[in-house]
Amino acid sequence: MPCIVQGETAGKRMQDTMTTEEPGGESSLHDLGAEVAALETQFDIVRYMRRQCEIYNLTFFMAFTLPGFEAEKLSAHSIISNWPPEVMTKYDGAHMVRHSASIRRLRLTTIPFSYDMAQWIGEADGDFSELGEAMKKHGMQVGHFFPVHDALGNRGAVVWSGLGETMEIRDRLSLQMISIHVFNRLAEIGAAWRSGQIVLTEREIQCLSWTAAGKTSLEIAEILGLSEHTVNHYLNQVTRKLEAVNRTQAVVKAIRRGLIA
Repeated sequence: MPCIVQGETAGKRMQDTMTTEEPGGESSLHDLGAEVAALETQFDIVRYMRRQCEIYNLTFFMAFTLPGFEAEKLSAHSIISNWPPEVMTKYDGAHMVRHSASIRRLRLTTIPFSYDMAQWIGEADGDFSELGEAMKKHGMQVGHFFPVHDALGNRGAVVWSGLGETMEIRDRLSLQMISIHVFNRLAEIGAAWRSGQIVLTEREIQCLSWTAAGKTSLEIAEILGLSEHTVNHYLNQVTRKLEAVNRTQAVVKAIRRGLIA
């Protein structure tokens, strides 16, 4: 597997990182934990992750629960993500979650690793050239995978991706800590969210159900006899109520809670 870390001995650099006051040092990691703990919603975490991408010269991120062997779609396990819709659609459409070398490796290790995405596609069982082209187009050349788990032992991962630039061990350690804290905070927010009662109106349920069926806002408007603007309003309301980052995630969350079939 192609490791992106280069340069000094990893053990020495890690020791330096943990004992300095520079970014990635012990004091900074403590502040990092407090900062993530203060995030109150998934929206807050998404904004936080976008800022981290800028700091570490990355572009995309996803936090997800580890898919089982029978999983069909990665999107069903995604908690937060800013992956381009084109990439996510091609990934799920090809059932890549069943063929991915990185998913297989996540089931076997708790050690972070990196993949050159072209090689990652090449190691998959099948022809996934269209997915590879889509990832290349959006600059998803390298993926940095961090296996994580929450306080209850539920396993997952946070993957960061961008251009194929060398990542120092100090940055890798910081991203690992960020990934651990973020995944646990997402679990805490999810637990609080599940314990609360979400009430959707009949129209919101109708609009979300038709969205789950693959209908566009315009098509839903024609079916329900509403304006497209009104349908978008209902769907935006549902997305906020469910603390989802987009409509696709709102559908997944609503299905999990039994709010729609």
